[in-house]
Amino acid sequence: MGVVASVHIADVGVANGLRLVTRTPKPGSVAGLRHANLAIAAPLRTGQAVAPTPSRIALIAFWEGDDAIDRFVASHPLGAKLAGGWSARITPLRAYGSWPGLPDDLSTSRTTDYHGPAVVLTLGRLRLSQAIRFMRTSQKAEAAARVAPGMLWGTALARPPFVATCSLWESTRALSTYAFATSQPAHPHAIDADRAKPFHHQSAFVRLRPYDVRGALAGGNPLPEYVGAQVLDDARQ
Repeated sequence: MGVVASVHIADVGVANGLRLVTRTPKPGSVAGLRHANLAIAAPLRTGQAVAPTPSRIALIAFWEGDDAIDRFVASHPLGAKLAGGWSARITPLRAYGSWPGLPDDLSTSRTTDYHGPAVVLTLGRLRLSQAIRFMRTSQKAEAAARVAPGMLWGTALARPPFVATCSLWESTRALSTYAFATSQPAHPHAIDADRAKPFHHQSAFVRLRPYDVRGALAGGNPLPEYVGAQVLDDARQ
């Protein structure tokens, strides 16, 4: 299958969350791991500030294949802590920018042959001098994403300087409309602002195809289990 990615999000309690988020697995510590980032989750913002949820943590990782993910989930202490939440195994389709762990030959085209449900990861290593400017710009993009047609669920993630979002879309057409259409200007404006003066030392906007989705999240910013099942069914068609 080549390089695959996974996202694991779980409610682990505040004490566990603050402890675990400092223990990002390193390549070499888990066989087949290419790169990983751990972060604390927070709901996508609308107009007001949103506090992070230290009880909810997320791992975004790139792997040599499914066997590596299987080993991580089955035998790594962090894998066990995340097992009670939501997870997705996803194949990278295209990326704008660069990020450790991504395959070198990944497409940079805005269009792909795949048109079904998709996961989008925005990944950045923030320039601290640009933090206020980034927060103001990204807030508008996050607010637009929350009401964008076809956006099923999303969350912000942060462990500065690492900042990210993970969102789940019913189709690549829906996410492309949000990302690039001038009729929904918040995200295109964020792209233009970053190109004019980069927010990050390194960043990537990655589109991925889900092929294994399981679990759910409760409470604030919930992710119902049926959404994952629906996305997986649609992706297989």
